[in-house]
Parts: sequence; C-alpha cells; structure tokens
Amino acid sequence: MKKIIAVFGSARIHPNDAVYQQSYDIGRALALAGYITMTGGYAGVMEAASKGAQEAGGDVQGITVASLEYIGESRTNQWVTEEIRYETLPERVKHLVDTADAYITMPGGIGTAQEIIEVWQQMRLGDLPEKPLYIYGDFWQPMIQNMLKDKYVNELDMHLLTQVNTPQEIIEALAIAFDEEQA
Repeated sequence: MKKIIAVFGSARIHPNDAVYQQSYDIGRALALAGYITMTGGYAGVMEAASKGAQEAGGDVQGITVASLEYIGESRTNQWVTEEIRYETLPERVKHLVDTADAYITMPGGIGTAQEIIEVWQQMRLGDLPEKPLYIYGDFWQPMIQNMLKDKYVNELDMHLLTQVNTPQEIIEALAIAFDEEQA
C-alpha cells in the first residue's frame, strides 16, 4: 500500500516565489518515489506540491473544508486527483494528521503552524504514533529555537523534528524511516 505524505504550507505563496518552486519539486519527487501527496487542496504551497505530483503521474489528495470556501478564502486547485471534503477545519486537520504516514512542513502562517504543532504535540504525548515530521529549510527555526531557549520545549522532544533542505533529502529520509519502521 502506498504511503501518504502530507505537505503543509501557506496558501499565500505565488508561482514566482522560491517556496512555490521548492514545493513543486517536493511534490514531483514524492510522486516519482511512489508516494501519494496529500495537501489541504488549495493555493500556494498546496497547489505547487499538488501540481508537481500530478504532473509526475502521482496521486494527489486534497483535504478541503467548506468553512474556508464559505468566506471566499479558498478554491480547490486543479491538480487534486481526489478531493476529501469536510465541513469544519478541525475535521480537516484531524484527517491530515491522522491519515498521513509522514509530514513535510513548508513555510506558512497560522494554519501551517497549527498543523505542525498538532502533529508534534500528539506524537510527543503518544496520542499519535511517531512518524517522520520534516521541517523544510530554516523558516521554522527561529520559533523552535525561541521555544527551546525559553524552555517551553524540552530538548528531548526535538527528536520528533528533522530539518531537510532539498527534495532529495526528503526522499532519502523517507526511505530510511519506512525501512526502519518495517524492521
């Protein structure tokens, strides 16, 4: 059975932004490695990862939510091959967190922060089995370092996060993580 990799990130990134291209490359790499790409299904990082995966022949799940569409903030991107729709944001986040086999966190705002924190906290407490949780690049480092410095995060909990800087690093890390999981 194919592994599902969730890609979290901002809906506000545009196609001319470097993060958009990085997200596209990640989606493409995931598809070429045989993974299902799962995103929130909308614009920005979600669109870029979906487009990269779909153009590489991969499956793309878009987990959408009616409440964002009601306020006119979002519309499902054309690269989603399977849409799974929820009425509320908590239902959507629960699906993203519970269903993924691994997570990649790109730069983003409040929604992305909610997703990474939700995964991290649930794994920390044992409510979710430990799964690969990657932060891409340096974007999240200031927040994490401030939490560590001020002792709001325990150093022991840092093993749950892995920083990656290229799509190839992600694919290599996933291969190692899933091989260890099966051993």
